Amino acid sequence: MINSLFVFGVLAALLIPAECDLISVCVEDDYDLRVDCLTKPTPNQINSYEFSWSSGTTESLINTNVSGSAAEGQFKDKSYVEELEPHGYRMTLNGFTDKLPHNTTYMCKISGKAAAVNVMKDQLVPCSAVSVFLQSSCSWIVCLLLFVYQTHS
Repeated sequence: MINSLFVFGVLAALLIPAECDLISVCVEDDYDLRVDCLTKPTPNQINSYEFSWSSGTTESLINTNVSGSAAEGQFKDKSYVEELEPHGYRMTLNGFTDKLPHNTTYMCKISGKAAAVNVMKDQLVPCSAVSVFLQSSCSWIVCLLLFVYQTHS
């Protein structure tokens, strides 16, 4: 018991400074692409968002609410954005998983704060709670759960 506490304590101490990814990308059951952007917007400011992807040197704007900007024609009426609580936005792109470039950088920007992640097409995960959890860099949570389990058994 004391050895387990020591091991989990060391693991937790090493991993607690890690932060969760600010952006996650997955494929829903109906093959829609989902991008969650969890950057915290600036308080007392109207929230703006932009979702885009790039492959090579080409960047394509998928969805935005920024005045003066518009999504590319191929994405018009193919995506929608919803606000996430307590903060962030989710963009869903309908029926584009078969048209994805092989190696893609997904980007989002909320009120000027940007996040990006590079994903290989064959490494897109399904949008289940478990796969999205494992995809994120919140590994310290796993250690915490193991610690709680170990101390209660």
